[in-house]
Parts: sequence; C-alpha cells; structure tokens
Amino acid sequence: MTVTLLGWTGACGCAVARGHETFAPDEPELRDRLHASTAAGAAWRCLRCGDFVIGPPKGTGPAGSAPEVPRGALLRDRTIMRLLAAERIARGLLFVLVGVLAIRFRDSRIELQRSFDNELTLLRPLAGQLGWDVDNSDVLRGVSRVFELAPATLGWITAGFFAYAALLFVESYGLWTVQRWGEYFSVIATGIFLPLEIYELTENVTWLKIVVLAVNIAAVIYLLWSKRLFGIRGGSKAYEQSLHEASLLEMETSAQTA
Repeated sequence: MTVTLLGWTGACGCAVARGHETFAPDEPELRDRLHASTAAGAAWRCLRCGDFVIGPPKGTGPAGSAPEVPRGALLRDRTIMRLLAAERIARGLLFVLVGVLAIRFRDSRIELQRSFDNELTLLRPLAGQLGWDVDNSDVLRGVSRVFELAPATLGWITAGFFAYAALLFVESYGLWTVQRWGEYFSVIATGIFLPLEIYELTENVTWLKIVVLAVNIAAVIYLLWSKRLFGIRGGSKAYEQSLHEASLLEMETSAQTA
C-alpha cells in the first residue's frame, strides 16, 4: 500500500515497523523543504521513508541535532556492527554448548574413560594393519590427557567456558545496540585475546583459527578507525561531529527527494 500526499509517494511500512521520523530544522531553507501545508493541517516529511506526515514534527532544533536515521553510510555502519554482534552471539552459544558438554563429561568421566580404553584396545590391531601408530597419535594422546585432568581442574575449565560466553554476549549486546561503551568493550575484550590466538596459530595452523583471527583483527581495526576510539582521528568529539554531519546530509537528501 502506498500513501500519496501533494504529489509525494512512499511506502507506509515505515509507520507500521518503527514509526515515522519527522523533524523541523531551525534552518529556514531546510524547514521549508521538509514542510507542506495541506487541507488537513501541516505535514512534515519523514526522514526515513520520505512520506509527508500530517501533524506536528517529533523534534525540532538545528539540523545537526536531528535524530540518526539509518540510511546510506549510517545504515552500512549499523549492518557491520550487527554482523559483528551476530558472530559474537554464535561464538558465545558455541562456548555454552562446550561448557554443557564439559559438565556432562565430568559427571560421566569414569564410564567414558572405560569405553575409550575398550575401543582403543579394539582399534590397535586394525590401525596397525593400516600403518597407523595409535599410541603415538597426537589426537588420542590429547584425549587421554583430558581424562587425566583432576575434577577441580575440569570445573575451572568449565567455568572459563561459561565466563567467556558471558563476555561474548555482553559484547554482542553493546555492538547490536551501537553503544559507545560496547565499542570500547569489544576492542578491549577482543584485543586481549589476540596474542593468544596468534600463539595458537603458530602452534597449529587451521583454517578456522585463521578465519577467527582475521575477523577479530578486522573488527578491532574497524572499530578503532571508524568509531575514533581512544582519541584516534580526533576521538569522541570528532566522532559526535561526524554523526551530526551525517544526520545533516541525510536530512538534505530527504528534503531533495521527489
């Protein structure tokens, strides 16, 4: 369904999904382009969908103080932030799953170790025929070391899984909602683990480790540069100014839309 008013058209889904975003700037030229007089009363152009909406504007003031409307560069930024948040959520859920499995392993450790030893005994003759030295296998030695861990050690490891998952969920919330503290939190939390990820990559190279490291490095660089964190490119003051300029640009675009 479309709405037509004074020759202007636009989808009314904006009102259904999030509500129209109308604003009356103090600048006379912009104000005139965003305003229309109708038989039903004054109408103001929605900064999001471009429709004229009858009634008073939601906000007024200098154009630079207009609300952020995710379009153009702002929309791309929101998309990137939410992709990063989704990646953190997925990783957090994975660590929750690993933590749950660790708890089940701890509770059934004796039975699992007995089954592992029995299967290993049956596997040795077949592996020998295939030329596979089971006793010197890195994978099987790693499994055996897990069984040798003390229950208290397993408990601390499990707690670490859940703590890291909680950290990822907090980070994802801050990124998804585009909070300034979330951006700082993400850079610090991700940066702390980068040396460990690099060290693990030197020990054993896998495509998964390479991808995770690349995503984390890219995320840190993007947040530092685009969000001007820790004083980079003028810091918070310059970042706020860039947001005002982006809002002004979007308002100009909305005003010129035919």
